[in-house]
Amino acid sequence: MKVVAAYLLACLGGNANPSADDVKSIFNSVGVEADDDMIELFMSQVSGKDITELIAAGREKLASVPAGGGAAVAVSGAAAGAGAAPAAAESKKEEKVEEKEESDDDMGFSLFD
Repeated sequence: MKVVAAYLLACLGGNANPSADDVKSIFNSVGVEADDDMIELFMSQVSGKDITELIAAGREKLASVPAGGGAAVAVSGAAAGAGAAPAAAESKKEEKVEEKEESDDDMGFSLFD
């Protein structure tokens, strides 16, 4: 990930086609040790390709990845049923009471008076 981030930083800096030396110089500027093997592997994968096309291709691949958790939330919400509604109403009442107590703690002084 560090190599990808350094490469993208070089692209954002105006270098349309960063080299391995550009990526290494970014690592050196922040005091991070550069892994030459990882840099060379990454550079061989992206050489001659446009960064916007690479990002677009990556977005398409990530669109098919399941985010997870959606079904579990629906199941837990359905299982809680009517029991959750009164509990939520009680917690809202308690929150309102706490807000009133906090406003009394300033003893009549205000930050903007």
